[in-house]
Amino acid sequence: MFLALDTSTLTLSLALVEGVGEDVRSLEHVVVGPPRKQSEVLPGVVGELLARHGVKLAQLEGLVVGLGPGSFTGLRIGLATVKALAYAARLKVVGASSLAAVALEGPEGPPLFCLAVARKDDLYLGAYRRRGRTVEALEPETAMSPEEVAARLAAEPEALALGPALTDYRAALEAAGVAPGRLLTGPVFPSAVELARLARFPETQPLEAVFALEPHYVRASEPERNPKFPPLPGPAPTARLKED
Repeated sequence: MFLALDTSTLTLSLALVEGVGEDVRSLEHVVVGPPRKQSEVLPGVVGELLARHGVKLAQLEGLVVGLGPGSFTGLRIGLATVKALAYAARLKVVGASSLAAVALEGPEGPPLFCLAVARKDDLYLGAYRRRGRTVEALEPETAMSPEEVAARLAAEPEALALGPALTDYRAALEAAGVAPGRLLTGPVFPSAVELARLARFPETQPLEAVFALEPHYVRASEPERNPKFPPLPGPAPTARLKED
């Protein structure tokens, strides 16, 4: 059995599954949304889920975590929790794109523009194509304004948009000229079950590799972008950004 979780939005998605990859079978999927805070509920919810199924942490085969892009705070909470659990029970960990998990719930065939909120008037976009229970990345994930997303949709008339950002930005995209039929109604958060479908575990994994795992930030955080504050010692923020 494997435990998978995503904290890239304000909604926690947590799943206990059998197997990983295309043939995942969900044993239980737990969803916890606002106003409950992930930082307060996550450890307890994990313990309760395992207890309901009579599973001890050390009996798991591995952990799957959503790497975003998404909420900086949420991603740090999720990855810190997974690393702590992995260290305590000596478990393998793999990460997968939260936007790719969203694409797995979209229709098969057309290009899928999976959208999540980066900050006010700034959206993350991951372009994917679903093929059965797998997805193909069409380009690197990036961040852009709603107007730029609308322009991308205009340039690719077969593409459809979906994902958490449409809860708040559907009206803005329609106002920018996107036809309502091209804005799908779900999902509103990345599913931990779909993350597990994306997971591919290595044969062996040293502990150093677990702690080296980082979220896919796409862009630097607001404090890192603030010119009033000098950078902290260590690698530049861009060293943490995924390069495809």
